Amino acid sequence: MPELQLSPSATARLEEIRLTAESAIDKPAALGPDVDITRFKTVSEQQKIDSLESLQKQVKETVIHSGFMADESDRSASYFQMDRTPIYERVQKAFDDAIEITSTEEALKLWPEEMLEKYWWRAVMPDKDKYTALVALHQTEGYFIRVKAGRKVEKPIQACLFVSESNVSQNVHNVIIVEDGAEANVITGCNVHVDVKEGLHAGISEFYVGKGAKLTFTMVHNWAADFSVRPRTGIIVDDDGIYINNYVLLTPVKSIQAFPVAKLEGKNSTAVFNSIVYGLKDSIIDLGSETQLIGEGSRSEAVARTVSMDQSVVYSRGRLIGRTDDCKAHLDCRGIVQSPNSTQWAIPDLASEGAPGAELSHEAAISPIAAEEIYYLMTRGLPKDEAVSMITRGFVNIDIPGLPDVLRKQIDKAIEETSKEAM
Repeated sequence: MPELQLSPSATARLEEIRLTAESAIDKPAALGPDVDITRFKTVSEQQKIDSLESLQKQVKETVIHSGFMADESDRSASYFQMDRTPIYERVQKAFDDAIEITSTEEALKLWPEEMLEKYWWRAVMPDKDKYTALVALHQTEGYFIRVKAGRKVEKPIQACLFVSESNVSQNVHNVIIVEDGAEANVITGCNVHVDVKEGLHAGISEFYVGKGAKLTFTMVHNWAADFSVRPRTGIIVDDDGIYINNYVLLTPVKSIQAFPVAKLEGKNSTAVFNSIVYGLKDSIIDLGSETQLIGEGSRSEAVARTVSMDQSVVYSRGRLIGRTDDCKAHLDCRGIVQSPNSTQWAIPDLASEGAPGAELSHEAAISPIAAEEIYYLMTRGLPKDEAVSMITRGFVNIDIPGLPDVLRKQIDKAIEETSKEAM
């Protein structure tokens, strides 16, 4: 934490966060396998760079799979963090007066009173579990993005959190603010170097969507087979605000557990969650989302497509909580199990809390690929493995609104390659 000149109330707030986090440093998470956080050392400092083109070729080839473009083509702003250090931050000139992008520690230096009063640990509690406590007490940067009121940023903002070394814990705290009437499309990729084996990524993300604002947030995870990942995300949406969350995981991971919580506090606010998940090798994947429908006229939809292979275990969760009579939400969780050694759970969870008029619904299904579908394609000349691959690609090919064409093509290519490898 940087040295800050603070008012008494802000100083007291920082102390409150520290004490709250310390009380939870040994508190296991409610879901997911427990990770011994004491096993990992902190990530290293790295040198800043003047251009993303100066990144190693192997790094550029890795991050492009998560939609991060080193040439910054068709991007409005970029943030790249290597291990502990934000090595590159830039806003394209055309968007200079619309976007602020920097590290969260720098944001705390620039706007300490505002950050502590409105945004810092306001959407996620530091004592949720030991991973939130770890970030609160031993933060290693993270990105801060603000889109100013009324500005509609047509080109995506991109951010990358990269780990280049093994046996470390990267503990980032991210904040995104889309002010009243603004719109932004943020693409983030979390990646590791091909030589990285074991490690931990603990990430706090707090998103604030203002009145009449819209944030489309796409996260593509690209981890290593022995890496553990524990993101904790809170989203607060104001009147007429729209939050769209797209999540993609197509590579093996040791274990990942995430359950972002969206609070639709504003009237006519909306949250949409889309996820595409492949369980590969012996990955343990526990993912889902919770939407709290609080504001009158709030709406939500969550769509998940999961495919489990090899020895993977996949939990696909979804929770809707209606707290106003005028709200409506739907969950759609569907899975395919493609290996007799894999396990998959679909767990929808609906609650109406003092809201008898709330309309909450779900569809959940786990099923094999229908034999007649495979037979149909085989009768038209496709070998069985290609028929299965084609059906699987169609199953996960959900329409993700707001996804840039470039990233859509990269995801399609990754799905095709993953489907072939699984045959």
